[in-house]
Amino acid sequence: KNLELIGVGFKASSQGNILDLSLGYSHNIIFEVPKELKVVTSQEKGQNPMISLEGIDHQLLGQVAAKIRGLRKPEPYKGKGVRYVGEFVRKKAGKAAGK
Repeated sequence: KNLELIGVGFKASSQGNILDLSLGYSHNIIFEVPKELKVVTSQEKGQNPMISLEGIDHQLLGQVAAKIRGLRKPEPYKGKGVRYVGEFVRKKAGKAAGK
């Protein structure tokens, strides 16, 4: 499963099975990935940070990916957050400036 982080200042780094996420909160989130799964983070210049999860147990893979996505779900106004690659997020109109 591949996840991408969309938002200014959103970062991800991994050391072994420890995932260090910077998702716009006042603190970094340390997420421990089960040892059955392999996690790889990548960040190309001008691209969104990516998290790749690989493993044999499909159910565990989906569960861990959903937990990571749940840390900062894509919001419907700007689309910022953690989302699956290829996931479509419907955008809402902002409030109309009234008179």
